[in-house]
Amino acid sequence: MRRSAELAWLITGPAAVLALGLSALAANRSTAHLAHWWLIPLFFALWVGAETTVLQFEVRRHGFFLTLAEIPFLLGLFYLPPVPLLLTRIAVQCIVQWRRKVAPVKAAFNVAVMSLGTAAASLLVLIGGPIDLEDPRSWLVLVVAVMVSVLVSLVSVVSVITLVQGRFAPQELAAAVPGVVMAGINTAVGLAVLLLLQQGIGAIILMAVLIVCFALAYRSYNRSMNQHRTLTEIYDLTGAISDTPHDGTLPDVLLARVRQLLQAEYATLWLPAQGRHPELLLSARPDDKGLLDVAGAPDSMRKQAVGTGRTVAGGAKLGDDQLRAELRESSVKDAIVVPLRASSAVIGTLEVAGRLGDNMHFGPADVRLLESVAAHAAVAVENNRLVDRLRYDAYHDALTALPNRRRVTQALEEAVRVRAPGEVVALLMFDVDGLRDVNDSLGHAAGDQLLAEVATRLRTLAPPAALVGRSGGDEFVVTLRLPHAEAAVDLATELRSLLQDPMTFGSLTLDVNTAVGIALHPEHGSDPATLIQRADVATHAAKGLASGVQLFDVGLESRSMRRVGLAGDLRRALDNGELEVFFQPKVSLRDRRLVGVECLARWEHPTHGAVAPEDFVAVAEHTGQLSRLTDVVLREGLRRARQWVDAGRPLSVAVNLSPRTLVDPSFPQRVDDLLQEYGVSPDRLTLEITEDGVVDGVDRLLPTLRRLYDLGVHLSVDDFGTGYSSLSYLRRLPVHEVKVDRSFVQGMATDPGDLAIVRAVVDISRHFGLTVVAEGVESELTLELLEEIGCDIGQGFLFSRPLPYERLEAWLGAQTDAEPTPLGEVRRLRAVG
Repeated sequence: MRRSAELAWLITGPAAVLALGLSALAANRSTAHLAHWWLIPLFFALWVGAETTVLQFEVRRHGFFLTLAEIPFLLGLFYLPPVPLLLTRIAVQCIVQWRRKVAPVKAAFNVAVMSLGTAAASLLVLIGGPIDLEDPRSWLVLVVAVMVSVLVSLVSVVSVITLVQGRFAPQELAAAVPGVVMAGINTAVGLAVLLLLQQGIGAIILMAVLIVCFALAYRSYNRSMNQHRTLTEIYDLTGAISDTPHDGTLPDVLLARVRQLLQAEYATLWLPAQGRHPELLLSARPDDKGLLDVAGAPDSMRKQAVGTGRTVAGGAKLGDDQLRAELRESSVKDAIVVPLRASSAVIGTLEVAGRLGDNMHFGPADVRLLESVAAHAAVAVENNRLVDRLRYDAYHDALTALPNRRRVTQALEEAVRVRAPGEVVALLMFDVDGLRDVNDSLGHAAGDQLLAEVATRLRTLAPPAALVGRSGGDEFVVTLRLPHAEAAVDLATELRSLLQDPMTFGSLTLDVNTAVGIALHPEHGSDPATLIQRADVATHAAKGLASGVQLFDVGLESRSMRRVGLAGDLRRALDNGELEVFFQPKVSLRDRRLVGVECLARWEHPTHGAVAPEDFVAVAEHTGQLSRLTDVVLREGLRRARQWVDAGRPLSVAVNLSPRTLVDPSFPQRVDDLLQEYGVSPDRLTLEITEDGVVDGVDRLLPTLRRLYDLGVHLSVDDFGTGYSSLSYLRRLPVHEVKVDRSFVQGMATDPGDLAIVRAVVDISRHFGLTVVAEGVESELTLELLEEIGCDIGQGFLFSRPLPYERLEAWLGAQTDAEPTPLGEVRRLRAVG
C-alpha cells in the first residue's frame, strides 16, 4: 500500500546529520589547501554538465542510460579539499533540483544523500593516506571511494522506496545493477582521465580531441538509435494492435503501449458517443493495473483538437503561454492531444499527459511519434467498431433493434444447458395479425412503424429477466425462466392483453391483435430449433382460438406434420379424382322447404383415412393447388345442379371460397365459363366467404366480389359474428346472405349471450335486406328459437349431415315430399328429428 511521500524525511534527516558528521571528521583530518581558486568554478561547470547530460545506449534491444557524474567526482576527490568539494557539489545539486522543479521533499532527499556519499568518499580518501598516482594502491582508494558514494545512494534509494511504498520487489533491485556497472565504468574512465592529465599539455590536447570525436560520434549514434527505436516501437505497437482480438481489449493494449512508448503519466483514449455506443474515456497510468475513466490533459485541449482537427500540444517545449497556463491550472506538466481520423471525420482523440521524469518534457519529436501512432490507432478503432457493428447487426433486427432469430437461438442454447429444479424455460411467440392489411392500405412505412411499436411495448412490458426478440416478419418472441406452464400461459395472456391497446398513426388509430404460441423446455423440446418450431405450431393454432393463446400440444404437431406430408398426396388425389363432394341440405325455416345444398369437399386418404377439410385446404393454399380444389368442388356442384334442374326439382348449390381465390382477377371469368358450360342459372350458385376473409382484405376483394355480383351469382358472408366486421362493412359488401356461425347457434338455447348475438345478426341482416342462414342447428329448441326471431334458413345435423350424392338422393326420397309448382318440383321435409 502506497504511503505518504513525507515519510522520506525519516531517511533524509539522518542522512543529512550523518553527512554533516562525516564532513566534520574529513575536514578535521585534512591538511590539504585549495591550490587554485579557479578549480571551484571549473568543477562547478563540470558537475553541472555531467548532471544534465544523459547518454543512452542500446545493447541487444536493452536500453542503458549513462550519466558522467562519477568522472568529475573522482577528479574532484583528487584536486579539491573535502569542504570545497562538498559545498560545490551541494550548490550544483541544489541548482539542478531547482531547474527540474523537483518536489521539496524529494530535492532535500537527493541533496542529503549526495552529501552523505560525498562526505563518505572524502573520508575514505583521507583514511587511505596521501594520493600518489604512480602507486596503483592510490588508484584503488579513489575507485573504492567513488563506488562507496554510489552504494550509499543505492541503499538510500532502496530504503526510501521501501518506506514510502511499503515494499521493494527484488526485480526492482535487479534493475539497479546496470546503473552500478555504468558507475564503475565511469569511475574507470575518470581514473584514466586523471592519469592523462598528469602527462602534460600534449595528453590534455589528445584527450580533448577524443572527447570531441566521442561527442560527434555519440550524436550521430543517438539520432540513428532514436529513429530505429521509434520505428521498432511503432512496428511493435501496430503489431500488438493488429493481434488484439475484437473482444473489447483494444483500449487496454493501445493505452499501455502508448504510455510506455512516450513515457507518460497518462495515456488517454476518448471516443464520443456514436449511435448505440456511449462516450468512452479511458486512461492508463503507471501505478494502476486497470484503466481509469479520468484524463490527464485539460478538456479544453481536447475540444480544440476535435474542433480544429489538428494536434494540440503544450508544455515547456511546446505550445504557447495560454496552453501552458491551462496546464498549470490543471497541475499537468505537459500534454499532447491528437485527433483520431476516419476518412475526413474526427472519431476521437489519443492523448498523453505528464512526461515521466522531473527534467523530461515532451518535444516536437514526441508529437510526431504520437501522430504516427494515432494514425494506426484510428484505423484499429474504426475497424474494431465496424466489427462490433457487424457483430451487433448479425444478432439484432435492423428495424426494431431487438435480438434476431440467431441471437434468440443462441440465448435458448445457453438457457437449456442449465437445468434448474422447479423451473421451465418458456418461449412465447407473438404473431401480429393484420400487418399485411396495414402495408397494403397505409404503406410499408406504416407497417414498419407498427412493428417498431409492438417491439417497444413488448420490451417495456416483458419482465426484466426476459429476452425479447424478433424472429422474423410479424413474429416476436419472449423467452425467460418461469415456475411452470400455468405461469407461462398467464404471462402470455397478460402481455397479449396489454398489446391490444390502440396504436395511433397520424390521424388513424389501429387495434393490434396477436396470437401467442408457447413452448416449454424440457417438456416440449431440448434444443432451440425444436422449441421455436413447436412455438410456431402453437402460434398458428392460437389464431383459431378466442383467447388467442395456445400452449403447445403433441397433437398440434402431428397435425402440422401430416399437413406437410399431404402436399404430394393431395396433388395425386386431384389428378386421380379421389376427392369427393358431399352435400348438406339447407331448409327454409318458415315452410320446411328444401332450398339448396352446401357443397363440401371430403378426402379419404388411403393411409391416414379421412382428412379434415381445414387440413387439406390449408395444404392447397400453401402449395398452389387451391384453384384446382375450388374448380373440383365448383364443377361437381354445378354438375349436380344441372341434373336436379333436368329432373324438374331445381336446387341451389353453395360453395366455400378462400380469400386467396378472390384475389385472383380471373376467377369471375372462370365462374362464368363454368355456369355456361353446365347451363346453370347464376342465381342457383352461392359463393360463401368467411367474415375474417372479407374484412381483412375488403379493399382488395371488392372488385372481384362486384364482378361476381354482376354475373348474378349470390354471395354469402360465412361464420358471421366470429370476426371484427362492423355495419359499415356489411353496407359496402355486395352480398345477398349472412350465415351465423355455428358456435352461436349451438349455444343460443342455453346461453342468453349467444341468443342475443343471433337475434342481433338477424335484425341487422333484415335491415340490409339480407337472407339469414343459421348453421349448426342440432335441436328442436334451437329450431323453435330461430323461427321465433325470424331466421330464414337452417342447416345442421337436425336436418341432415353432409351426404354423398347417392345418399342425398336416398335422403330426399325418405325425408321429403314432392310438391309440384310452376317452377318445378319442391321438396318439403316430412318431419324433423
